[in-house]
Amino acid sequence: MAIDLGEKALNVAKLHQLESGAKVAYQYISVEQLAAEQPASFDVVTCMEMIEHVPDPSAVVAACAKLVKPGGSVFFSTINRNPKAYLFAVIGAEYVLNLLPKGTHDYAKFIKPSELSSWARHAGLTVSSMRGMSYNPITQHYWLGDDVSVNYMIHTMLES
Repeated sequence: MAIDLGEKALNVAKLHQLESGAKVAYQYISVEQLAAEQPASFDVVTCMEMIEHVPDPSAVVAACAKLVKPGGSVFFSTINRNPKAYLFAVIGAEYVLNLLPKGTHDYAKFIKPSELSSWARHAGLTVSSMRGMSYNPITQHYWLGDDVSVNYMIHTMLES
């Protein structure tokens, strides 16, 4: 299952589904509404590159925690809030390399790992690990590593 409140994103995903034959149910629904309708229904929940775009990211974290079964995993990815992240994710990606439309990100909404970890713990999740996500625009190579200064991913678990 995949959810989104962006109709364009859902339409693109559905086109990809037709081309790939993937068996995914796409729904136009908020994570908070899905959590209210289907609590403790999923073994794994992913929330990738979106919590820095919502008005209340802690509510999204709490809803993701409600969706996962005890013993399940929740993965989040987002952008750190510091000068390096601003330089790479906004100036570099949006204005220099044109990888993203200008105005995609609001620096004030970037999330420090300590903030995301705190929201996760408050929602009953245990932080299992954190990895940095890096990209080299010259080689077009992506990798996971220890550098969480720009993009990072956090793995959390709901205790059994």
